[in-house]
Amino acid sequence: MPWKRRAFGGRGCARALTVADLREVARRRVPGFVFEYVEGGAEDEATLRHNREALASLRFVPQTLTETLGRSLETQLFGRAATAPLVIAPTGLNGMLHPEGDIGLARAAAAFGIPYTLSTLSTTSLEEVAKAGGRLWMQLYVMKNRSIAEDIMARAAQAGYEALVFTSDANVFGSREWDKRNYVRPGKPRLPAALDALRHPRWLVEVLLRNGMPRFRNIEAFLPPGAASAVGGSTIIPQMFEPTIAWTDIAWIRRHWPGKLLIKGVLSVEDAKRAADAGCDGIVLSNHGGRQLDYCVAPIEVLGEIAAAVGDRLTIVVDSGFRRGSDIAKALALGAHAVMLGRATLYGLAADGERGVRRTLEMLTGELDRILGQLGCRSVADLGPSLLR
Repeated sequence: MPWKRRAFGGRGCARALTVADLREVARRRVPGFVFEYVEGGAEDEATLRHNREALASLRFVPQTLTETLGRSLETQLFGRAATAPLVIAPTGLNGMLHPEGDIGLARAAAAFGIPYTLSTLSTTSLEEVAKAGGRLWMQLYVMKNRSIAEDIMARAAQAGYEALVFTSDANVFGSREWDKRNYVRPGKPRLPAALDALRHPRWLVEVLLRNGMPRFRNIEAFLPPGAASAVGGSTIIPQMFEPTIAWTDIAWIRRHWPGKLLIKGVLSVEDAKRAADAGCDGIVLSNHGGRQLDYCVAPIEVLGEIAAAVGDRLTIVVDSGFRRGSDIAKALALGAHAVMLGRATLYGLAADGERGVRRTLEMLTGELDRILGQLGCRSVADLGPSLLR
């Protein structure tokens, strides 16, 4: 029997060799409906699968007989040094995965010298996360009540967040059919899902009994009584999203946000140019990890043309489907300045909190460093499209 089938918790994390290994540890540690919240995609999950297929279709063309001693993963993001071209992506409800939740992710990112992006729908307040230190970015959803976004932006600026990541592709929710299979209605698991939770006593004790049901801490002041919890909020929050956000809203955001501004959800050259013309500082090429529009293009497929069009005007970040250092190298070679990690770091969090996230980052940066050497490069700046087919 392979080790990963015996692995559990911290010991399993320490012995994990790949993100896939950590995924297995995470799958066994949390109830099925919690794991599917992380894992699932929209509708037929064609986008979810295609993200990986598009990355796998690219092949390296290495240089040989080049000096690669003293390799470095260090890069610059918005004029500041980062020890690796990585950013931890914004994800909500992290407190359902592990009691350390957002704090574990933020501390791991700080330890590695990379930014962490906190979700509007986090289960830890942005002020509490700020105490963890490090480089912090704040993700923003715009809701019908615009005072919610104004409050988030004011508080994030006051707490020292460096950048705002405006998510533009989720205000019309995707159809995540795994949700309907696991829940009678939003926030109420079906009986089999609830019984499965009893098979995970460690999760029950650590996540629910010791800390209580996670709550949407950043926006709880704007929710009706009883709706701030993960159970109550999941029913009402989708109804609060503003479906009519448009490019004119960028000027409104700019009036309230003094720091760096990125738009997350860009997938075309035309939209990338609009972002630059609107005064944005960066973009995140993303299809929301396959959780929104099914049969959508993979970000890696459009990265090269977008980088050629606006790479000298915007910081380009890309996400969706990244599981290996080789995936990261491919994105950098095509013109990305950094890669955002979502599920990969959540597997680590679910497996063993901050230690699990650190293990994810250790593995990916180790793989990326090795790939650099094998490609004949000494730094991430040496990566270019000539190294890919």
